Amino acid sequence: MNCIGIIPARMDSSRFPGKPMMPILGIPMIGHCYYRTRLSDNLKFTYVATCDENIVDYIISIGGSAVMTSKSHVRATSRTVEALKLIERDCGEDFDIVVMVQGDEPLVQPASIDRMLQEFSDPSVSIVNLMSSVYSLEASEDSNNVKVVTDKAMDALYFSRQPIPSNWPDSGTTKRFIQAGIIAFRRDKLILFEELPESHLEQCESVDMNRLLEHCVKIRMVPIDYIAIGVDTQADLVEAEKHMSYDETTHKYVSV
Repeated sequence: MNCIGIIPARMDSSRFPGKPMMPILGIPMIGHCYYRTRLSDNLKFTYVATCDENIVDYIISIGGSAVMTSKSHVRATSRTVEALKLIERDCGEDFDIVVMVQGDEPLVQPASIDRMLQEFSDPSVSIVNLMSSVYSLEASEDSNNVKVVTDKAMDALYFSRQPIPSNWPDSGTTKRFIQAGIIAFRRDKLILFEELPESHLEQCESVDMNRLLEHCVKIRMVPIDYIAIGVDTQADLVEAEKHMSYDETTHKYVSV
């Protein structure tokens, strides 16, 4: 398969403005996302997609690749679609699989990207999304964390910013998961996202993937064995830095 990694990012985040360039261990967060995504053995190229020149300038300064996209995008997936079309035009080739790593996922593990790409050996799988176990009650109740429930085949049933499944009644044995902003698409399904109208549940939850679920597109969920921290607040940034200070992947590209 011809696979590409695209990292959508923008400075104008409503919850944490400027977060892509916030330092973690002396490196801007978007730099960590780029370095770690590029370490995947199965991606032909890795690009950052952004509407901000300072992000482009930084990525180029570290020898990376970046593409300028429109400022009008509300959804990270929409930015990724535009970036893919621009990259394919410039490269003169189409890609089979697009791995979208959101620019606020600095703990992304290249081995997990490789693991999710294995799911595409099943021709019925068209979208694969990583998820991590809920690690605390606070994480379950935090609306910045998107929770997900699955069916028996590990396909997503629903994404919500509220705790799902319900905490009542519960013996404490129910498994709960948080969606990671790391999603791989067959090319046609990524393009389809932009062609479909924004859906009601997508708007209610502010979760891109609910658009596809409402239009009966299956999303395979793959559990990971590390805490995936999507950085939405200053506290998340501090927590991410704590984990990255002893993370083996970090040591592959920075001295800590």
